[in-house]
Amino acid sequence: MLEISGVDTYYGSIQALHNISLHIGEGEIVTLIGANGAGKTTTLMTICGVVPPHSGSIRFEGKPIHYMPANQVVRLGICQVPEGRLIFPQLTVMENLDLGAYLRKDKAGVAEDLAYIFELFPILAERRNQSGGTLSGGEQQMLAISRALMARPRLLLLDEPSLGLAPIIISQIFEIIKQVNQHGTTIFLVEQNANQALKVADRGYVMENGRITMEDKAENLLANEAVRKAYLGI
Repeated sequence: MLEISGVDTYYGSIQALHNISLHIGEGEIVTLIGANGAGKTTTLMTICGVVPPHSGSIRFEGKPIHYMPANQVVRLGICQVPEGRLIFPQLTVMENLDLGAYLRKDKAGVAEDLAYIFELFPILAERRNQSGGTLSGGEQQMLAISRALMARPRLLLLDEPSLGLAPIIISQIFEIIKQVNQHGTTIFLVEQNANQALKVADRGYVMENGRITMEDKAENLLANEAVRKAYLGI
């Protein structure tokens, strides 16, 4: 579904990504793990067209997207849930969800997806008329994921969905990630919580200093001694 080949990305004169190559197959959950500052968020921003690559290529279903602006990337079916959630705090839950469906014209499909989201996150149904800023951190993360799902993405990019959340909420979020994937959405998951990420993923990549240093099935990375020492605290 997504293929990144030899991508270099810069912020001004500073190189953030070095010859990055990875692929994501339709229906997979693929995770990218690494320390803070390794280049994981930049990878997502490059896919989305927010930070265009300096060189290399990105193809979505065979179509080159590496020089597309972000709004065109979204129209193709790629949506990102950003680090820190970034919901609109002054808007209600429903208004945030409506913005997620901004590009859609299929009213029946939007209503169907809204019902699906309220089934996934009953608390959002209860609080649909509350301002987003009054929700807890975990509820805001649920809203951020739901807002992206309202665009009915084919590929969902998740940037640190567990950041700043209590352990019980983290477990709920990762359970929802599995359910969303089983419902037909391919997922690219960026996480510092390597243990949780590798438990839900099919495959994983390890990033260090803007470079991919390891690639394997998730279960093999979980058992890898170097990964366990560096990222799992074992």
